[in-house]
Amino acid sequence: MLHPNEEAARCLLCANAPCTQVCKNGDPARAIRSIRFGNEKIAGRWVAQCTDDELEAAEKACIHYDRPIRIRELVGAVCRDINATKEACPSLDITFCGIHCENPFFLASSAICTNYEMVARAFDMGWAGVFYKTICMQEIKEVSPRFDALQEPGRSDFSGFRNMEQLSENPYEVDFDILRRLKQNYPTKVVIASIMGQFEEEWIQLAEMAEEAGCDAVELNFSCPQMRLAGMGSDVGQNPELVLFYTAYVKQNVNIPVIPKMTSNITHINKPAMSSYFANADAISAINTIKSVTMGSRAEVSGKKAVSGLSGRAVKPIAQRYILEMAQNPMMGSHEKKIELSGIGGIETWRDALEYIQIGCRNVQICTAVMQYGYRIIDDLILGLQNYMAERGVTSLESLVGEELPNFISPTDLDRDTIVYPKIDRERCIGCGRCHTSCMDGGHQAIAFDFETRQPRIVGSKCVGCHLCSLVCPTGAIGLTKRIQKKA
Repeated sequence: MLHPNEEAARCLLCANAPCTQVCKNGDPARAIRSIRFGNEKIAGRWVAQCTDDELEAAEKACIHYDRPIRIRELVGAVCRDINATKEACPSLDITFCGIHCENPFFLASSAICTNYEMVARAFDMGWAGVFYKTICMQEIKEVSPRFDALQEPGRSDFSGFRNMEQLSENPYEVDFDILRRLKQNYPTKVVIASIMGQFEEEWIQLAEMAEEAGCDAVELNFSCPQMRLAGMGSDVGQNPELVLFYTAYVKQNVNIPVIPKMTSNITHINKPAMSSYFANADAISAINTIKSVTMGSRAEVSGKKAVSGLSGRAVKPIAQRYILEMAQNPMMGSHEKKIELSGIGGIETWRDALEYIQIGCRNVQICTAVMQYGYRIIDDLILGLQNYMAERGVTSLESLVGEELPNFISPTDLDRDTIVYPKIDRERCIGCGRCHTSCMDGGHQAIAFDFETRQPRIVGSKCVGCHLCSLVCPTGAIGLTKRIQKKA
């Protein structure tokens, strides 16, 4: 049995994909990419007119290094009725710090936005705005190599991405000229300068230059984890006093919104966040990368290694924890003086972005996914979120901001008097025994397994409803029963 998402994940997402080049009436590469980035419900629109012969030719043209993607089976597993995908597309526009944004998707300050041509191409493709790569007055000397990745064998994508990059290598005058031209040529896009000073005067000067260049806002990078010079980057973000002082200095000298960027390398993010609040910041970006190490040879520079920042899918739960803590802060969320949030960390699909929005973010910043897959992912980010809103009957993105916050409570208040038992779907179960192995060695020995019939059985008297079994099941054959009261 083919799993569309699993098969789509094998696709190399080729540039100028050969499978599409041989298909006159459709775009199988676009359909596969749609599935890969969470739009399996609408993937059929790109192959609805394809003939079976075309799909067979597309499969033969696949240049996968292992075995061709099973395009015909993959297409057969998604809807090919083009009429079923033509729903009205809700607007994704939203305001951030009083600035109109055509959608909530921004490029994060990083290697994906280091010159005019890159950002202009992203804008042309549909990105709403950019937090331009951090500008400073120091000479930046980068190392080589500077990237490493956590990858599963046989997979070209990565679950985690480690980088040793610092800030923009351009002279600051060049970068501000780039930002000026971007805003002039793309007046409806949101152009935000990310800056980092070493002293009070530098912070103020850089912020004033950003305002003079026509930038919509300025982001204060208090969070880079691998700065060569002490007293910069996360050294500032870990010191609430410095966050307060530098934010206040900038706020007093510019009229555009000021957005401190928080470090993840801290126990209580609300401490520097509250400093931002008292300094009258307009919003907060969070989080920057997490200090980490990788041990392979790819992490070496002239035979030596160093601590640097981790991003990618692996950091999303950690980033969302920090966002949640700030969003739940009663002072920061007060109507009298509310600080808005921009979410960063592990965002690849529209579902990832939606999660950040639902816990309080008004936009999201994306970096690692672009480095892997290119600016083109904006298509599925926009379509996926629009399709989700259309299905729910939601007409305003604003109404989704923070809607999940009431569902987060303290561990003390969680329901501990009821239980949900697992339930096995015999038609989907293939008899692999993974549930039995995991429950016996890592759970409560509550799954018996008949090795002759290869059928698992839940032992109700031992089951505690932890649902480890459902997490390890490769076919999704273990679901839920109704929640009931625990027996005395």
